[in-house]
Amino acid sequence: MCGILGTNFLSANFEQALQIQNNRGPDYQNSIKVEGKQFGHNRLAIIDLNQEANQPMVFDDILIVFNGEIYNYKELIIDEQLECVTASDTEVLIRLYQKYQTDFLNKLNGMFSFCLYDMKKEKYFCARDRYGKKPFFYYFKDNKFIFASSIKSVLKLLDKKPNLNKVAVNKYLQYFVSYGEDTFYQNILKLEAATYFTYEPKKSKELVKKRFYKINTYKKIKDEPTALKDIEELLFKSVESRLVGDVEVASLLSGGIDSSLISALYTKISGKRINTFSVGYDEYKNYCELDYAKITAKHINSNHHPVIIGKKEYIDNFHDTLDALEEPHGDSAAIPLNILTQKIHQSGIKTVLSGEGSDEIFLGYDNYSKFLKYYEFEKSLSQGQGEFLNTIISALQNNTKESEYLRRIVKKQTLYNSFGEIYTDIQRKKLFNKVPTYKAEKPKNDPVDWMSYIDLKIWLGESLLSKVDRISMRNSLEVRTPFLDFNLVNYMFSIESSIKVGNTNKHLLKQIAGKYIPQTIINRTKKGFNSPFNEWLNEEYGKSMFDTIIDVNNTTKLFNEAYIRHIYELSLNRKFKQHFYSLFIFSLWFKKEYIS
Repeated sequence: MCGILGTNFLSANFEQALQIQNNRGPDYQNSIKVEGKQFGHNRLAIIDLNQEANQPMVFDDILIVFNGEIYNYKELIIDEQLECVTASDTEVLIRLYQKYQTDFLNKLNGMFSFCLYDMKKEKYFCARDRYGKKPFFYYFKDNKFIFASSIKSVLKLLDKKPNLNKVAVNKYLQYFVSYGEDTFYQNILKLEAATYFTYEPKKSKELVKKRFYKINTYKKIKDEPTALKDIEELLFKSVESRLVGDVEVASLLSGGIDSSLISALYTKISGKRINTFSVGYDEYKNYCELDYAKITAKHINSNHHPVIIGKKEYIDNFHDTLDALEEPHGDSAAIPLNILTQKIHQSGIKTVLSGEGSDEIFLGYDNYSKFLKYYEFEKSLSQGQGEFLNTIISALQNNTKESEYLRRIVKKQTLYNSFGEIYTDIQRKKLFNKVPTYKAEKPKNDPVDWMSYIDLKIWLGESLLSKVDRISMRNSLEVRTPFLDFNLVNYMFSIESSIKVGNTNKHLLKQIAGKYIPQTIINRTKKGFNSPFNEWLNEEYGKSMFDTIIDVNNTTKLFNEAYIRHIYELSLNRKFKQHFYSLFIFSLWFKKEYIS
């Protein structure tokens, strides 16, 4: 796990820009110049701790700076008959390029972003992993090319700070994160997940982009026992492959089914007493899951390390967390994650396993069942069974929330439009005409696959994974996600949806988990990684949060002030608290970047 940086020009600020990323790789830092170009690397040494694996790495006039881990690199050396000098996964990428040019990315099992520069061809080849685990930011304008693992590093190499990207603001207010290629700075872009580009200045002045991976939603698995057997085998292989490396691997343990199962499988595979880490709170115990984490830790006999957070520690780390995220990010769980990963780093551990991805591929969110119910209602209506739907709506007259959802679907309205009034009329006309609702390949009109796919692309790919990477790497910690092994993801999309849905969320996973973790954990009510952020921030900052938003809005003129006040008042009663939080985070960021 590392930081990468490069330019197609020489800059006096290059070493400073590279130092900005030092937290991503404190073990070794180096840069080289090649014919008026610069490449830099910050290394967190995990695979092959020897100096020969340091980067930038050059073999046969091919240079690479690489961030990530290739879990199957040893198999690739054997299967592809690669002749490698080092014992690192980095060199494997160079050797695969020599053999296949750009057509080898689907052979890789891992998380990665890299830039490979072919000196003879004067060709850049840059790629990002399938689900967007590792970041890749770039600037390409007026023949100036910069790439980096950090937005701040890109900014350091520009003559002036770019203007605010209002399209990203609009996306942020829809999803609490900007998705796609947009960052909050104009002309600083993200290479999208499962995408690579080539740049050959002698042939073209443009980047040539191409997607290299797409989930196959062709159905073929219709037998549940077969599915359960295959999934269990894939999970074991995925966890085992993520234990590769020359350093200690620990496990995050929230007390939920996902992290508990991963920790249990790790224990079984390794045959040793593993280290597990959990986070909880010394007040507002309704957010705390330490008791459940303790149950699993005792069951698997791990060396368990509970981290208990109080208000002071939360507030002390609040602004540091926002700084680590680099741009507005509405996931309030980032602050406790920052504190937790600090503690893990201080223990001397560099790598942990985590449970991200399970909810999306095993249908873990409660909303999935709601959406499926509404989908069936709409389908029955289109088939001439509207009277039945009207009867259901009438029966729900006393349940305003449910009946309103149903009415919106009948009227073909957006299900969630509660934040739509935030913009002023002028900004709404400008932005909403520019930015359509997120579109993705709809998997063969299957509503189950469609929901899973969209969450995998946006909520997981754009929000959760970016948060985990930026926060963990703030503390020089690599996070590996076994549920996002592409073999497992592909397999889950090949199972008939009726088998996946079952009669409970995570129907298939719970049956497998029953072999390895207590039923208390499997049957408990799902609880996300939450915190008393609303309570602690209001206690600490009070009305000044609202004042900050208004002050910034006086400059930007983006938002409807009356609606901001309405959201603020609701947040005081723990309603729409995430919406108010996202406005506050954006305002703090904008004030620091463009006003202070």
